[in-house]
Amino acid sequence: MIYLDSAATSYIKPASVKRAMVNAIETMSSPGRGSYAAAMRAADKVYEGRELACKLFNFSDPQNVVFTMNATHALNIAISSLVSVGDKVVISGYEHNSVTRPLNQIGAKTVVAASPVFETESVIPTIEKNISGAKAVVWNHISNVFGYIQPIYEIAKLCSKYNVPLIIDASQSAGICRLDMSELGAAYVAMPGHKGLLGPQGTGILLCGQTPKPLMCGGTGSESVLQSMPEYLPDRAEAGTHNVVGIAGLCEGMKYVLRRGADNIGEYEASLCRRMAMRLKKVPKLQVFASDADNQAGVLSIRHSTMDSETFCDALGRRGIAARCGLHCAPLAHNTAGTIDKGTVRLSFSPFITQAQTDMACRVVESAAKQEN
Repeated sequence: MIYLDSAATSYIKPASVKRAMVNAIETMSSPGRGSYAAAMRAADKVYEGRELACKLFNFSDPQNVVFTMNATHALNIAISSLVSVGDKVVISGYEHNSVTRPLNQIGAKTVVAASPVFETESVIPTIEKNISGAKAVVWNHISNVFGYIQPIYEIAKLCSKYNVPLIIDASQSAGICRLDMSELGAAYVAMPGHKGLLGPQGTGILLCGQTPKPLMCGGTGSESVLQSMPEYLPDRAEAGTHNVVGIAGLCEGMKYVLRRGADNIGEYEASLCRRMAMRLKKVPKLQVFASDADNQAGVLSIRHSTMDSETFCDALGRRGIAARCGLHCAPLAHNTAGTIDKGTVRLSFSPFITQAQTDMACRVVESAAKQEN
């Protein structure tokens, strides 16, 4: 199998991730629940994870690194902390359901500041036209459908100019490009542990530039006499027992990213994407969503003129290519790009995919594209 679904989950991980998780199962219990050795080892590991996140994202305070179940959990904390019923919230035209559904459930007045895919120059004017009166801007750094890299630092400056809090969905950018919290000044940055950070499923991080409202309430191992959540982070946002085993694996994923360099990983993945896009553009009946500029990560969407995306993806799967088809939990992105009718087949890269595998995958796609309904 050639695994080209890393935008969903990094199936291929550093070997140290598994070793750390096994070690955690064998030697660690829960942090904050005792002073015995297994509990203290767990506490040390969780704090190490906070410190690694600070180092990776140039963030100043490990206590403001909140561990979550995934990016969806992190985004729900961030959104519910800033947005109330009727509030105006500006979002991009490429948001995932992990942003749009919480906003809908809260009853926010959501304004979609949509602009064409890969047209970076139109992003800032579109936001500026809509930002007046907004209680928050929630913005996707990299589209999970098209790999479109949006100008997040310019967006952050615009939000600062208008004094509007910014929530960044870094689900596709954490671990593959520079994310500098000191420069961004965002209210919150949400990310999963199981994608570009190369950790296991069931892990996520919320970098808190502000103190969030609790999304869940429960045990924290601190201030137990209180019947409200503690006022301070990370306890305020981390109710219940930590996923110590997952965090141990995530620590190793972050160490790998730090050693290799997020920008280096991102450029490598993007180079494979460009290599594939260049070849697939020559295949009859294929529409390839690729940028001519330097604003696409290692995520490539394609679609066939006569086959629906499910049929096409099944044909790839039978030939040993792991890809994803459909709407990718992001119908808004497909509406913006005009692909909502049948979605796309998404091919997404990781630092462990080789050029040879990329070329083999191209040959497989070419073969599958000849198949008719």
